[in-house]
Amino acid sequence: MPRATVRLQLHAGFTLDDAAGQVPYYARLGISHFYLSPLGCARRGSTHGYDVVDHSRVNPELGGEAALERLVNALRKHDMGLIADIVPNHMAADSANPWWRDVLARGPASRYAEWFDIDWRPADPALHGKVLLPCLAEPYGETLRAGGIVLVHEPGSGEFAVQVGDARLPLAAGTQPEQAAPGEPRASHDPADPDGRARLHALLERQHYRLAWWRTAADQINWRRFFEIATLVGVRVERPEVFDAVHALPLRLYAEGLIDGVRVDHIDGLAEPQDYCRRLREALRDCGQARLAAGLPRDPYVVVEKILAPDETLDEQWDVDGTTGYDFMDQVGALLHDAAAEPVLTQAWQVLARDARPVREQLEAARLRMLTRHFAAERRALARALLQVARLDPDTRDWSEDAIDRVLTRWLAAFTVYRTYAGPQGRDAADQARCQAAAARARHLPGLAWSRADARLLDQVNRWLAGGSPQPAVQREALRRFQQLTPPLAAKALEDTLFYRYGPLLSRNEVGASPDRFGLSVADFHRACAARARRFPAAMLATATHDHKRGADARARLAVLAEIPLEWLRRVQHWLGAAGAAPSAADRYQLLQTLVGAWPVGLDPADAAGLDAFLERVRAWQTKAVREAKQHSSWTEPDPAYETACADYLERLRQGEGGATPLGEIGAFVQHIAPAGLVNSLAQVALHMTVPGVPDLYQGTDLWDFSLVDPDNRRPVDYPLRHATLAAAAAPMQETGQDWAGLPPPWRSGQVKQALIHHLLQLRAGYPLLFGHGSYLPLSVHGARAAHVVAYVRSHGEQHALVVVPRLCGMRLAAGGEPARAAEFWADTRVRLPAGLVRQPWRDLRTQDVARADAHGYVPVAPLLQALPVTVRMAG
Repeated sequence: MPRATVRLQLHAGFTLDDAAGQVPYYARLGISHFYLSPLGCARRGSTHGYDVVDHSRVNPELGGEAALERLVNALRKHDMGLIADIVPNHMAADSANPWWRDVLARGPASRYAEWFDIDWRPADPALHGKVLLPCLAEPYGETLRAGGIVLVHEPGSGEFAVQVGDARLPLAAGTQPEQAAPGEPRASHDPADPDGRARLHALLERQHYRLAWWRTAADQINWRRFFEIATLVGVRVERPEVFDAVHALPLRLYAEGLIDGVRVDHIDGLAEPQDYCRRLREALRDCGQARLAAGLPRDPYVVVEKILAPDETLDEQWDVDGTTGYDFMDQVGALLHDAAAEPVLTQAWQVLARDARPVREQLEAARLRMLTRHFAAERRALARALLQVARLDPDTRDWSEDAIDRVLTRWLAAFTVYRTYAGPQGRDAADQARCQAAAARARHLPGLAWSRADARLLDQVNRWLAGGSPQPAVQREALRRFQQLTPPLAAKALEDTLFYRYGPLLSRNEVGASPDRFGLSVADFHRACAARARRFPAAMLATATHDHKRGADARARLAVLAEIPLEWLRRVQHWLGAAGAAPSAADRYQLLQTLVGAWPVGLDPADAAGLDAFLERVRAWQTKAVREAKQHSSWTEPDPAYETACADYLERLRQGEGGATPLGEIGAFVQHIAPAGLVNSLAQVALHMTVPGVPDLYQGTDLWDFSLVDPDNRRPVDYPLRHATLAAAAAPMQETGQDWAGLPPPWRSGQVKQALIHHLLQLRAGYPLLFGHGSYLPLSVHGARAAHVVAYVRSHGEQHALVVVPRLCGMRLAAGGEPARAAEFWADTRVRLPAGLVRQPWRDLRTQDVARADAHGYVPVAPLLQALPVTVRMAG
């Protein structure tokens, strides 16, 4: 099992050989496994690897399998392993994908026609036997007249293909134009000539695809997309032959010892996640015999990308090692936010946004928008499937498609989880309760009046989609459609809409977080950690990912605002200014939070070049934010005037009036709160590295991480800097500063964070059973500052580790700009040890300082946190 992982994003600019070059650095840091973005062959130029075109080979842009072998050899020399991200849910809908190309050429007769999730007989007769390709920038007729669709020769084959932009699409058998002379068919189908255009149109009508304007996708698409991306097509991996083809490469790589486990992308997109996970585990174990012969463990490490609601738990029957850690990222973030500030910040937000609706209603409104404007085709296809179910029974045959669609839409809008997992066994109690709660809430959603007939029909829809056996095929199909619609609906409505619309404090708007949970008590945090120790002790723990909205240290700094909400709001009132109609006060407020959270450590507002580089990143975030919010602009309907107004406001903050500038004041405010943010950051690191689970570092986050949403969080990593700072890892751990400007370089560069990570990963390496399998025991804290301490012991046999970190007190700990020593603040605060550990000396292995409990079993907090705001001490 991994001890600690690092997530690396591979692409043509950072290949497998580049990753191999960083093995010595990560080995020294204490990482046990590389955790790589997808290895399969993706579309040319892909920066993420999720747009797979060929599952059978390692992407040549990454160096191919030879480079993978070189990387693994480098890892094995340092006793390290490799975990690969796999993408069973979707592939690129691209002609470079041989399966997809065959479907385009042969239609329903293709051997792959059932491998992709395509409805070959949708409601629109024009699409029977065809695949909608919504790839045109303008409507079909306009594109045809403008010459945007032409016939071209396929190199080497002598046949013709359809050229649309960069894509070349095959022609169906029997539709190749006859050519009397070289080039004649192209001339006879010239879209510039009316007759040629008519012939070209007639030829296109005979194909197994229908070219269409990109705007038709939401209303007419007849195949399952990944979220709402019309270049990624859903794969029917629940079919045995598809499973075998999709997993042939990772299974072989596992058998050959080149990978040691997998991370499954978007597990909720699959038709049957639990069955899939069991089948995957079994297939990997079957490959394990060859590994045993090579001296490698047989059992694989398997984690799934799964977003859990606060009251949701991963089913142990899935037979996986846990999630990829979004749940921990939410828990540790909420722990560092003062719940007492939520009413103040929320009320201020409601005034700025001129929207006093509870956040639940705002989320429901976002879900309704997604259902009506972005997933209309999927919603209507589900309603039609349920209509077929209704027609099976004389008691329900009178329900119309419109009525079913009406109640279904409201029910879907009220859902609070990504999906349910009903199947032949029906729903479990938790899913049943959530479906019932959503049905009850649907009756009270704003909008059309709710009739008794609607309530009756909704109850029937709920029963139809409850699973169980036996069921007719049309009912099973309706259930599959339902359970594969709710995950993209949840993600797009919350993460990619509401989190850009609702902003009392942006550090709580993160993947895996819930908008109605601002803070988390110490007791609830302990309960979550203890549950993970019992159920999924090897689950990944993340604090940053390739999908995060803002970096771990940006969130930690913004959490400080919850300690000083009134001071923050007084300053904001001045910076907001009067901007007229655009940008809105809500958008200005989110921009101010972004500036404060992402401001690079030590950036002087007078540094023109540094400020230019920072503001360029913020402008990119600003454009994405207003488009994702879908209120004043959007990706489908961008408003250049509004976006210009946003950019102008940012520039006015920089220019200001007279000598002082608002941006300069913001920079000074960051200097005021940044040391407190660093206290939160180190607390987060200590928890990340010591609670039950496998800590996962995202590339580059071993130093301060003030990144913004992608593509900002996928910028190149400065590895020479990290090599240099790690070489002096021990030095910064005992240094502090008297004020922000005087912070020593290790604090400004993030070396202090890197050194703490290094130290704790070395502890994990030295005590693998303790941190990998040890129990988790929360400790009681007493004294005036007891509410500001998180303390626990990890134990395994005779090995024990004591962890003590602060919370909700960064500003007081960093008073005067000193982020480490704060003996006066802690006063009489003390941690009580269990009876069996009272006599143990507790040694800080960095400083060799020893702490002991008094006769009553209490250890004072102040000496523990004297040299650094956090401590991890070993018994003995």
